[in-house]
Amino acid sequence: MRSRRTVIAALAAGVLTLAGCGGDGGSAPAGSGPGGLKAPKIDKLASLGAGEGTVNVVSWAGYVEDGSTDKAVDWVTGFEKETGCQVNNKIAGTSDEMVTLMKTGEYDVVSASGDASLRLIYGGDVAPVNTDLIGNYSDVFDGLKNQKWNSVDGQPYGVPHGRGANLLMYRTDTVTPAPTSWSAVFDPASPYKGKITAYDSPIYIADAALYLMKTKPDLKITNPYALDDTQFQAAVDLLKQQNELIGEYWSDYTKEAQAFKAGNSVLGTTWQVIANLTKADGAPVEAILPSEGATGWSDTWMVAAKAKHPNCAYLWMNHIISPKANAGVAEWFGEAPANKLSCAQTGDKNHCATFHAEDEEYFEQVWYWTTPLARCVDGRTDVTCKDYAAWTQAWTTIKG
Repeated sequence: MRSRRTVIAALAAGVLTLAGCGGDGGSAPAGSGPGGLKAPKIDKLASLGAGEGTVNVVSWAGYVEDGSTDKAVDWVTGFEKETGCQVNNKIAGTSDEMVTLMKTGEYDVVSASGDASLRLIYGGDVAPVNTDLIGNYSDVFDGLKNQKWNSVDGQPYGVPHGRGANLLMYRTDTVTPAPTSWSAVFDPASPYKGKITAYDSPIYIADAALYLMKTKPDLKITNPYALDDTQFQAAVDLLKQQNELIGEYWSDYTKEAQAFKAGNSVLGTTWQVIANLTKADGAPVEAILPSEGATGWSDTWMVAAKAKHPNCAYLWMNHIISPKANAGVAEWFGEAPANKLSCAQTGDKNHCATFHAEDEEYFEQVWYWTTPLARCVDGRTDVTCKDYAAWTQAWTTIKG
């Protein structure tokens, strides 16, 4: 379950060719989605029937715990007993892998982040969701509903799960003074060369773009997912420079935790779950939201367009955003829950305050993962932006 998941290099050819949907030339698409894209016509489930006995899930690590990691951490066993739906979970290490797995047709439901959800929607891989069949949907924070990464024209394509920021983690016994800026991982003169780490995914280009947006105003970047040729090249150049500092890129969260524990990594991007586990293992680490803000995620449970077990999929989505289960996941993973009633169910009664569950000002500093499109998602129409295929190709050259 914890094995490393590699990024699929040829993904861009198979994942919804967004360049073709919103690229150069030809008439603009008639749709109202990002870049004028039009979502395929797929019917949502009209009514809920009996569970089929199985639900095949693709999730981030830590989202579908059944007690095998920690006996006290289990929001699967009760669901299986109550519904008769046996949960088969496949952990994905990156959003790219999630998209690839969902295209196989073998999975019913996925916990997609914003850089995957649009590809799944416009690629016809997921169906609109009938929220009338999901009782707990009404208690989801309004700030997470009907967002650009989980809905089209007010039609939800999933149920929000939670949200969080991609943070900067450092070893407190090594990195001094304590960093406050992303400059700590981009400084070419860093004394921590060879012990800096970064997330292994093309979407990490947005982290460099965000840093440049705050530090190089002449580039006029207004959205780290909308980069024209000049802006994109600046981000790529920064990451190629950073590559000289990187000891290891990570996608397996347990390997990053081990690297920080051993001292092989002392500084770099992280998720809160990694910081939690690393601290629990006794390593002296802290994780912060730097002064420039951060990229981040808002995850959505989405049901496959051709789900073989749609009733169990709906039952799972309703369960995982229920107050108790959503509280359990949020506290275990280290994120803000989606269900506002979950705040009263966490073991740590300060959890929602700590993770800013109701703090929209905090999340205004977070740029949620969004699929880059040729038709710039920042609204510009006088230039062409680099699409996800270009990001994927550039990531290969960045890593060398």
